[in-house]
Amino acid sequence: MPTYKAPVSDTVFLLNDVFDYKKYANYPGFSEAPIDVVEAILTEGARFVEEVVQPLNRVGDLEGCKRHDDGAVSTPKGFKAAYKALVEGGWVGLAGDPAFGGQGLPSFLAVLFSEYECSANLAFAMYPGLTNGAVAALTVHGSDELKSRFLPKMTTGEWTGTMNLTEPQCGTDLGLIKTRAVPRGDGSYAITGQKIFISAGEHDLAENIVHLVLARIEGAPAGVKGISLFLIPKYLPDAEGKPGERNGVVCGSIEHKMGIHGNSTAVLNYDGAKGWLVGEEHRGLPAMFVMMNGARLGVAVQGLSLSEVAYQNAAAYAKDRRQGRSLKGAAEPDKPADILLVHPDVRRMLLEIRAFNEAARAFLVWIALTQDEARHAPDTKARQAAEDRLGLMTPVLKGVFTDLGFGNAVMAQQVLGGHGYIAEWGMEQFVRDARIAMIYEGANGIQALDLVGRKLPKDGGRAIMAFLGEISQLLGQSKDDAALAPYLGGLQSALGHLQQATVWLSRNGVADPDNAGAASTDYMHLFGLTALGYMWTRIVKAVLARQAKGDSSPALDAKLTLARFFSERMLPETGARLARLSAGAATLMTLPAEAF
Repeated sequence: MPTYKAPVSDTVFLLNDVFDYKKYANYPGFSEAPIDVVEAILTEGARFVEEVVQPLNRVGDLEGCKRHDDGAVSTPKGFKAAYKALVEGGWVGLAGDPAFGGQGLPSFLAVLFSEYECSANLAFAMYPGLTNGAVAALTVHGSDELKSRFLPKMTTGEWTGTMNLTEPQCGTDLGLIKTRAVPRGDGSYAITGQKIFISAGEHDLAENIVHLVLARIEGAPAGVKGISLFLIPKYLPDAEGKPGERNGVVCGSIEHKMGIHGNSTAVLNYDGAKGWLVGEEHRGLPAMFVMMNGARLGVAVQGLSLSEVAYQNAAAYAKDRRQGRSLKGAAEPDKPADILLVHPDVRRMLLEIRAFNEAARAFLVWIALTQDEARHAPDTKARQAAEDRLGLMTPVLKGVFTDLGFGNAVMAQQVLGGHGYIAEWGMEQFVRDARIAMIYEGANGIQALDLVGRKLPKDGGRAIMAFLGEISQLLGQSKDDAALAPYLGGLQSALGHLQQATVWLSRNGVADPDNAGAASTDYMHLFGLTALGYMWTRIVKAVLARQAKGDSSPALDAKLTLARFFSERMLPETGARLARLSAGAATLMTLPAEAF
């Protein structure tokens, strides 16, 4: 059976030493969350997911969810009690608005806790994760009446939330939506249609489920400009705010999936269901994108989370399993064989995973804090810079973290050899669960297109220029630091490649849009590798500073080796990415359709 230990000490090191947590002390909510309180919260959160949530991961995979004849769905054994404990512990509303029952803590804390939760049990973590996204969308775009009726229960997690976009005939192309909404004459609408792939769409964890549903009001313009967003509860609240009459929405089936079996991915049938408009008519996508952008960050977390738990179990196996002898001769002659860690290729796989995990966690902490900056920074310029960074980084985080997270789960499985293919060891579940993250909330090819087509040129390239300038500034400030010098070469080269790629896109992507499309995935990964290299440089600076004060540790010192490994063995890929994207679209687009 796989195990999991939340990396609390690493998270706290990043907050304290790498990102100077003290500078946020005057932000709203941070005064109630000094670093010792943050550490205590994360430690208790770690204990909860390790003891309560993680043991249900294999149970959820084996049992899955069960739909009954009346459309009701039962979650796997133990999920209901664990979810009740999650709600009662205040974990769903950790960063929620106190006006609606939340704890009012900084939003970064909820993001960091979600890493631990997803590592422990991704399928379970999706129930509260989707709820928080629905709360965010309703907070920004909902009327005061809708907020007062639904947010108190949703913020605490007593009621859960979903997002309903996809239909049988449309996935990414939401302009093809057919679900229709007809005014009922009392301010509400009757919604009819079918939605598919709805995560947490029906279950027995909460007494009510609040669906946010994209639909088209009769007579609306065609395409995405005619889409509106509606709130549709499973049960209509009565005069006391309790679940009352059953609404016209039912689970038609549960999708038979490759992974995340413990989450009920439902087909939902709406038959004149009563719902209320969220935001303005025909402006449903901007409202839904509040939830979608949060969900994309949440899915990025999933990529890191599964990479982390897969690494932990592969490393433990490699330290225990004995196979063959060291290439230099028997490392332990008195034993029948040496442990797997004597083999360079096993170390290569483990170090690739861990070098990603630690830099990716730093990237995540940085962006989680950026969310709070965007909301609460004391001046307009700082808030704008944070908004720019969030917009630019969201597709990179989602695409790169989930591509590499899946690849890392496969590598971790490889470390276990034959046992990695056997269900009892748990590694094959990590692989299956990780695969969905590359697809949902916008397939990764869409993330890459969003990056090169929208985020790079936005505001005249202000966000990308700020990011490139930030790395250049760090390199300039560090060039005379002898201790840091051995760690800078890889980042310097990667930055040059990213700059060249950005210029190439600006010159060739507009002239031929297929060039931008053909380059997009390579550009996204080149960008992501450079960003991870930037994180490693910041980590190294923090470790060297601790060493200079005589306040380091073996765990921190090991980061220097990991940084060198990343620079020498992983960052060179930016050169290959540059070469590929610079080749343009010609060979991709030459073959006629019938030749495929």
